[in-house]
Amino acid sequence: QVQLVESGGGLVQAGDSLRLSCAASGRTFSTSHMGWFRQAPGKEREFVAIITWLGSRTNYADSVKGRFTISRDNAKNTLYLQMNSLKPEDTAVYYCAAGFRFSSSIDDYDYWGRGTQVTVSS
Repeated sequence: QVQLVESGGGLVQAGDSLRLSCAASGRTFSTSHMGWFRQAPGKEREFVAIITWLGSRTNYADSVKGRFTISRDNAKNTLYLQMNSLKPEDTAVYYCAAGFRFSSSIDDYDYWGRGTQVTVSS
Protein backbone atom coordinates (compact mmCIF):
# COMPACT_ATOMS: atom_id res chain seq x y z
CA GLN A 1 0.00 0.00 0.00
CA VAL A 2 1.12 3.55 -0.76
CA GLN A 3 -0.52 6.72 0.52
CA LEU A 4 0.17 9.88 -1.49
CA VAL A 5 -0.25 13.55 -0.61
CA GLU A 6 0.48 16.31 -3.12
CA SER A 7 1.50 19.86 -2.23
CA GLY A 8 3.00 22.95 -3.80
CA GLY A 9 0.21 24.07 -6.07
CA GLY A 10 -0.92 27.66 -6.29
CA LEU A 11 -1.77 30.66 -8.44
CA VAL A 12 1.05 31.97 -10.62
CA GLN A 13 1.50 34.06 -13.74
CA ALA A 14 2.47 32.79 -17.15
CA GLY A 15 6.22 32.25 -17.34
CA ASP A 16 6.58 31.54 -13.62
CA SER A 17 7.77 28.33 -12.01
CA LEU A 18 6.36 25.97 -9.40
CA ARG A 19 7.60 22.81 -7.76
CA LEU A 20 5.08 20.20 -6.78
CA SER A 21 5.83 17.58 -4.16
CA CYS A 22 4.22 14.26 -3.47
CA ALA A 23 4.87 12.77 -0.04
CA ALA A 24 4.47 9.03 0.09
CA SER A 25 4.04 6.65 2.95
CA GLY A 26 4.03 2.90 2.77
CA ARG A 27 6.48 0.18 2.13
CA THR A 28 6.43 0.09 -1.65
CA PHE A 29 7.19 3.69 -2.66
CA SER A 30 10.85 3.00 -3.38
CA THR A 31 9.92 0.10 -5.68
CA SER A 32 7.05 1.84 -7.48
CA HIS A 33 7.19 3.74 -10.71
CA MET A 34 5.72 7.18 -10.08
CA GLY A 35 3.74 9.43 -12.36
CA TRP A 36 2.22 12.88 -12.49
CA PHE A 37 -1.13 13.41 -14.16
CA ARG A 38 -3.37 16.43 -14.47
CA GLN A 39 -7.01 17.19 -15.06
CA ALA A 40 -8.33 20.50 -16.32
CA PRO A 41 -11.98 21.51 -15.88
CA GLY A 42 -14.19 19.67 -18.32
CA LYS A 43 -11.36 17.50 -19.59
CA GLU A 44 -10.17 13.97 -18.94
CA ARG A 45 -7.21 13.25 -16.71
CA GLU A 46 -4.01 13.18 -18.77
CA PHE A 47 -0.48 11.94 -18.40
CA VAL A 48 2.23 14.48 -17.60
CA ALA A 49 5.40 12.59 -16.59
CA ILE A 50 6.71 9.31 -15.22
CA ILE A 51 9.87 8.16 -13.48
CA THR A 52 11.08 4.64 -12.78
CA TRP A 53 11.42 3.36 -9.23
CA LEU A 54 15.20 3.86 -9.38
CA GLY A 55 14.93 7.25 -11.05
CA SER A 56 16.99 6.08 -14.00
CA ARG A 57 14.42 6.71 -16.72
CA THR A 58 11.78 9.37 -17.31
CA ASN A 59 9.17 10.15 -19.91
CA TYR A 60 7.06 13.25 -20.55
CA ALA A 61 4.00 14.31 -22.42
CA ASP A 62 4.90 16.34 -25.49
CA SER A 63 3.04 19.34 -24.08
CA VAL A 64 5.44 19.65 -21.12
CA LYS A 65 8.68 18.30 -22.56
CA GLY A 66 11.53 20.73 -22.00
CA ARG A 67 9.59 22.71 -19.37
CA PHE A 68 8.79 20.15 -16.65
CA THR A 69 11.18 17.85 -14.79
CA ILE A 70 10.16 14.86 -12.71
CA SER A 71 12.44 13.57 -9.97
CA ARG A 72 12.30 11.54 -6.79
CA ASP A 73 14.14 11.12 -3.53
CA ASN A 74 13.58 7.60 -2.26
CA ALA A 75 15.33 8.37 1.02
CA LYS A 76 12.68 11.01 1.69
CA ASN A 77 9.80 9.08 0.09
CA THR A 78 9.07 12.12 -2.04
CA LEU A 79 8.30 12.71 -5.70
CA TYR A 80 8.74 16.11 -7.34
CA LEU A 81 7.61 17.94 -10.43
CA GLN A 82 9.54 21.08 -11.31
CA MET A 83 7.42 23.17 -13.65
CA ASN A 84 9.05 26.06 -15.52
CA SER A 85 7.75 28.49 -18.13
CA LEU A 86 4.20 27.80 -17.05
CA LYS A 87 1.39 28.53 -19.48
CA PRO A 88 -2.32 29.15 -18.89
CA GLU A 89 -3.03 25.80 -20.52
CA ASP A 90 -1.11 24.11 -17.67
CA THR A 91 -3.94 25.07 -15.34
CA ALA A 92 -5.29 21.87 -13.80
CA VAL A 93 -5.43 19.72 -10.71
CA TYR A 94 -2.20 17.76 -10.57
CA TYR A 95 -2.15 14.23 -9.20
CA CYS A 96 0.69 11.90 -8.33
CA ALA A 97 0.25 8.18 -8.75
CA ALA A 98 2.14 4.97 -8.05
CA GLY A 99 2.23 1.85 -10.14
CA PHE A 100 4.34 -1.10 -11.18
CA ARG A 101 4.45 -0.57 -14.93
CA PHE A 102 6.40 2.14 -16.75
CA SER A 103 3.31 3.47 -18.44
CA SER A 104 1.49 6.66 -19.37
CA SER A 105 -1.88 4.94 -19.01
CA ILE A 106 -4.04 5.89 -16.06
CA ASP A 107 -5.22 2.30 -15.82
CA ASP A 108 -1.71 1.12 -14.90
CA TYR A 109 -1.58 3.09 -11.65
CA ASP A 110 -2.80 1.57 -8.41
CA TYR A 111 -2.52 4.44 -5.94
CA TRP A 112 -3.47 8.10 -6.30
CA GLY A 113 -3.22 11.26 -4.29
CA ARG A 114 -6.07 13.74 -3.98
CA GLY A 115 -4.41 16.38 -6.12
CA THR A 116 -3.16 19.94 -5.86
CA GLN A 117 -4.53 22.86 -7.87
CA VAL A 118 -2.25 24.77 -10.23
CA THR A 119 -3.65 27.92 -11.80
CA VAL A 120 -1.65 29.92 -14.33
CA SER A 121 -2.95 33.36 -15.22
CA SER A 122 -2.13 35.07 -18.50
